[in-house]
Amino acid sequence: MGILTWTWILVGITFALYIGIAIWARAGSSKEFYVAGGGVPPIMNGMATAADWMSAASFISLAGIVSFTGYDGSVYLMGWTGGYVLLALLLAPYLRKFGKFTVPDFIGDRYYSNTARVVAVIAALIVSFTYVAGQMRGVGIVFSRYLEVDINTGVYIGMAIVLFYAVLGGMKGITYTQVAQYCVLIFAFMVPAIFISFQMTGNPIPQLGFGGSGEDGVYLLDKLDGLQQQLGFHEYTSGSKSMIDVFAITVALMVGTAGLPHVIVRFFTVPKVKDARVSAGWALLFIAILYTTVPAVAVFARTKLIETVSNAEYAELPEWFGNWEKTGLLKFDDKNGDGVVQYVADKAANELTIDRDIMVLANPEIAQLPNWVIALVGAGGLAAALSTAAGLLLVIASSISHDLFKKIIKPDISEKGELIAARLSAFVAVLIAGYFGINPPGFVAAVVALAFGLAAASFFPAILLGIFDKRMNKEGAISGMIVGLTLMFFYMAKYKLHWIGDPEVDTAENWWFGISPEGFGTVAMVVNFIISLVVSRLTPAPPQEVQEIVEHIRIPSGAGEASAH
Repeated sequence: MGILTWTWILVGITFALYIGIAIWARAGSSKEFYVAGGGVPPIMNGMATAADWMSAASFISLAGIVSFTGYDGSVYLMGWTGGYVLLALLLAPYLRKFGKFTVPDFIGDRYYSNTARVVAVIAALIVSFTYVAGQMRGVGIVFSRYLEVDINTGVYIGMAIVLFYAVLGGMKGITYTQVAQYCVLIFAFMVPAIFISFQMTGNPIPQLGFGGSGEDGVYLLDKLDGLQQQLGFHEYTSGSKSMIDVFAITVALMVGTAGLPHVIVRFFTVPKVKDARVSAGWALLFIAILYTTVPAVAVFARTKLIETVSNAEYAELPEWFGNWEKTGLLKFDDKNGDGVVQYVADKAANELTIDRDIMVLANPEIAQLPNWVIALVGAGGLAAALSTAAGLLLVIASSISHDLFKKIIKPDISEKGELIAARLSAFVAVLIAGYFGINPPGFVAAVVALAFGLAAASFFPAILLGIFDKRMNKEGAISGMIVGLTLMFFYMAKYKLHWIGDPEVDTAENWWFGISPEGFGTVAMVVNFIISLVVSRLTPAPPQEVQEIVEHIRIPSGAGEASAH
């Protein structure tokens, strides 16, 4: 059977599974819609968290970034994985003990202020919409290649699927759907990696294979270094980023992970405080399976790509090249008219344009694996993108219906009314997410990296100080969040999106402190911390009952029970 047939079969089976789970686990109350009733077992929550967090960026883009940037791409691996350690140690158990539905809920109550709640809602919406743009784009890319439709049509199909199980099931439906999606995406990522590792090195374990040697006896990394240098690219195993930028990006990704609202809300779904920490440990294990495989997949893909296309006759290129050319994500421009593909670092001479987001998806085709494996990767990419999109859309819906509507605009709304408001909010959020998916600012992982920067700049200081600093008050938290978010958004608009300033002038040479937009969340976070602490010390202390709550959520005794707050 062909790739298209296999894709329809595998995507059809997995989508039927997701929809079936959504119907089985549909939410009957607002608590089930927001936090799955608070009864999800830790190991299942760990799987759902891993699927929620391992988005299209992790599945589709991360290996693509590492394959093109080599050593420099390791910042994403360090930052995103390290963020989970921060989350498990510093935030998850305390937030679970506080016992609220959402991050704005925590901030609104901890800082005894509806203004703080509104600022947190705005921050949650900006972060979530920035992040969800990448997921919908990922869905479009997968559909465009495997179902042979254009990217925009792919986005529309993805919107319809997410709309069904996010609006119907809420957090309860999403949680159990994400468990299934984790199983699909990890199987889809590992199977081709194992195949290719064995094919190229004789070792079926990818993590060991990419450090080994091929049939010619040359170490794979040495071979790739040589290929890169021949084409004028920098050595794969050496970095080109400055140490300050590497540090800034890593920190921004770490604290951004720990501040992402759709990840934090997962820890409100377990029965007890202890379970929050345990499920974070499970999530880290499940995430590590994919993240330790990413560098191997990146090396395999890059080596195969260069060997296949560089200095090859265009007329003799394999079928996969033509398949990806149709999507517009791979382009050959025969500048000298000799019919030979010149793939080199020199932009003037280079004739090949490759969207790095295709590397994982094209890898099995480049390696000439069976059609069912190629289709399986497509199903895995969709599982990764849809699982995260659903989690983000729920954050958006709950921020609007619970934090704005119920807590501020109409406090006396009925249980049924709140559930209707949540579902309507999710519906509108899907439409906006679809628009961003069709008109995204940059390739998938870069967009996602900016979302982490926004989360680092806004949420992380407010949450951390809210847990560990009794003296932290509403004035400090509000001013810190506003300044941090504004500063990050300004920098992003100037140096990444070029919405303000002059694109000719606003180049990498003019970055502040030599830090890229992806790493600037670290600077904005530090500014947030400083302003929060200074303003809080110059204004009145929080009420005594708030200080007692802060004391209570940090007391380990009785940690096996959820707080009544």
